[in-house]
Amino acid sequence: MRSGGAVKALLIKVARGLYPDEDLEEEERPLFQKLREAGLLKQEGRRFRLDNRYRVGTVDLLPSGTAFLELLGAEGRDLLIAPEHLNGAGKGDYVVARRLFGRAGRPAAKVVEILRPALLHEVGYVADQTPRHIRTDLPMNVTEGKENLYEGAVFLADARTGGVIEMLGSIDDPAVDEKISLALFNRPDAFGPEAEAEALGHGERVEAERYPERVDLRHLPFCTVDPVDAKDFDDALYWDSRQKILYVAIADVSHYVTPDSAIDEEARTRGFSVYLPHRSIPMLPRALSENICSLKPHVDRLAYVCELHIRDEETPRLLSHRFYEAIIQSRRRYTYEEVDRYLAEGFADAPESDRQTLASLLSLWSLAKRLRRARLKKGYDFRSTEVRLALDDKGEIVKTLPQSHTPSHSLVEECMLLANKAAAEHFDRGIFRVHEPPNPEKIEALIDELGRIGIYVEEEGKDFHALVEALQKAAEAKGVARYVDQLIIQTQKQAAYRHENVGHFGLGFERYTHFTSPIRRYSDLTLHRLLKAIFADDEATKDRILRNIEPLCVKVSELEREATKTAWDFADRKYARWALAHTDQKLEGTVTEAERLPTAWSETFPEGLRFFCLHEAVHLFDRIEAQIENVHLPQAKIFARVICRRSLIQESDEDVQA
Repeated sequence: MRSGGAVKALLIKVARGLYPDEDLEEEERPLFQKLREAGLLKQEGRRFRLDNRYRVGTVDLLPSGTAFLELLGAEGRDLLIAPEHLNGAGKGDYVVARRLFGRAGRPAAKVVEILRPALLHEVGYVADQTPRHIRTDLPMNVTEGKENLYEGAVFLADARTGGVIEMLGSIDDPAVDEKISLALFNRPDAFGPEAEAEALGHGERVEAERYPERVDLRHLPFCTVDPVDAKDFDDALYWDSRQKILYVAIADVSHYVTPDSAIDEEARTRGFSVYLPHRSIPMLPRALSENICSLKPHVDRLAYVCELHIRDEETPRLLSHRFYEAIIQSRRRYTYEEVDRYLAEGFADAPESDRQTLASLLSLWSLAKRLRRARLKKGYDFRSTEVRLALDDKGEIVKTLPQSHTPSHSLVEECMLLANKAAAEHFDRGIFRVHEPPNPEKIEALIDELGRIGIYVEEEGKDFHALVEALQKAAEAKGVARYVDQLIIQTQKQAAYRHENVGHFGLGFERYTHFTSPIRRYSDLTLHRLLKAIFADDEATKDRILRNIEPLCVKVSELEREATKTAWDFADRKYARWALAHTDQKLEGTVTEAERLPTAWSETFPEGLRFFCLHEAVHLFDRIEAQIENVHLPQAKIFARVICRRSLIQESDEDVQA
C-alpha cells in the first residue's frame, strides 16, 4: 500500500465489518488476506470483521518505552502496551493487538501482528561517502545496491530491508527536487497503461445527441474564471440577474470515472492533484482532467449543475436549489487578473462577444459582496501568506508571486460556497468538510502571548467571533495581521473530511461539503456519486458508498495532507537551492516562530523563504535583517545570522544591534 491513509481505511473496514467482493479496493486485498490467514478475522456469511478479542490501530511510543494503541474503528480509550508487549513494534506502526483482561488499571493490550511499519520507503543521499536519511541526516544502513551510490547521489530505499529501489539523481541537479518531494510523500507521477487507455477511450468531444435525457443549457453564457496557467477547468458560472438564478456547473467526472475502474483505483490512491510551480501531478489522466472533463470554452461538455434560486436583497437568501445532469458550453475562459480588471474598470472596451458574460459577472459581483458580508458575521476572514514561485528552464527561482485574495477570487469563492452548502443539505451521513473550533485554552494562551508583545484586546463582554475580529484589528495596526492570522489558525484543528457532520468553524457554516472540484479531489467525485444515488433513489449504490464512507474520509484526509506537504517540500527545496547560490545575500523578514529554533519569513526576494535565525534574542514578530550563513540542501533548511532587529514591543524605532 502506498499511503498510510489506505491502511487506516482498511483497518476501519475490518473493525466495522466488510464484504470483500464489494468493499475491498485492489490495493487492500493483500493486507486483508494477511489478516485472514493469521486467523484474526471472523466470518459471518459473506461478511468479515475483526475478532472481538483484538483491536487494530497505530502505536504511540513514549520516551519511557511505554506505548499506547490508538484505536481505529472502535470506541473507547487507547490501550496501554507495556514495553515487553510491543513485539518489535515502533512509533507509528499499524498493528493488531490482543486485549488483555483480568488486570486492574487502564485497559491493556499486547501486539500480535505488525501490519505495516510507519515508514515503508525512505529517501537517502550520500555525503562524505556515507548514505544518509534525507529527513534526519542520520546514517542509513544500505544493504543492497550500495555499489551504485556515488557522492551526492539521491536514492529511494526500502525502509525495512535497506535495499536501494531506485536512483533518483544527484543532489546538485535541480531536477532531482521534484523526484525527492514526490518520493517523500508517496505521490505517483505516471498513470498505469490500463487507466490511460480507459481515459483515451472516452474520446475528445461530447456528442450532445447521445444525451437526450440531460438538461440542455448550452444557450446560457457560462464562463470559467481560473489562474492564468490553469489547464483543468472544474467549474463554470452563470448568473441570471433577471430571474435571480445562479448556475454553478461542475465537470461531470462521475460520468466518465466509474467505481472500481482502473482510473477510479488510481484516483482513489492519489486522492488529490498536486500543483507545483512548473507543472501539476493530476489525480486523473490528462485525457480527462485537461480535455473531455474540463469545461473548456466553445466545446460541449457534460456537467453536474447546482441551480440556486436566490432572493437578491441587502442580505441575500437562498430560496431553493436543485441538482441535475446537464450539457453546457462555456462562452469564455477568463483569468482572475482579467476579471479583476473588468470589475475595477468596467467593460466599455471589451469585445462585443464578451458583453453577455461580463454583464453576468458584474451583476454577480454585487451579489457576491453581499453574500460575503453576511457570511463573515459568523465566519472568519483569515489572510493567507501564499507565494507562487516562477522557475526557469533549469528549475531555479527567477521570480516570486505573492498571492492575494482579490475581488475575482471572492466572486468565485462565494458561488462555490453556496453550491457546497446546498450539497451538504441532502444527507446526514456522507462526506462532510468539517472544521472544529479551537480549544479555548489555546486561544487564551495566544492572547496572553500576543499581549506580551503589545497586541492587546479587551476580552470582557466579547463572544469568540468578536474577540478574533478585535485581535485581527490590533494585529493590523501593528502591521502583522497575516502572521497573527496564521497563529490563530494554528490554534484550531485542521479542516478534514468526516462521515458525520460537526460543522465548519472557519466558514461559520453548520453544514458544509466539497462538491465543486471533482477533477482534482476524490472527495468531490465521491460526493457526486452519492448525490446522484440519493436523487435517483438508488438504495444499492447509496448503501455501498455509505458503508465505506468512514474509512474513505480518513483516507482522503491523509492524502490531502500528503498532497499539501508535497507542494510545500518542493518549494522549500527551491528556496534552499536559491539560498545556496546566494550565501552573501541579506534577507529582511519577520520572526514567525520564536520558541525553539526561531524561524523567520522573508519579505524580500525571494518572498516566502523561511529561514532559521542563528540568534538567541529574537522575539515573535521582530523585524530582522539577516545574512545567509549555511544551507543544508538535502533537508532544505536555511540558516541565517541575524545582524539587526527591530522589536515590535520597543517604544523606540532604533535598531538593536545583534
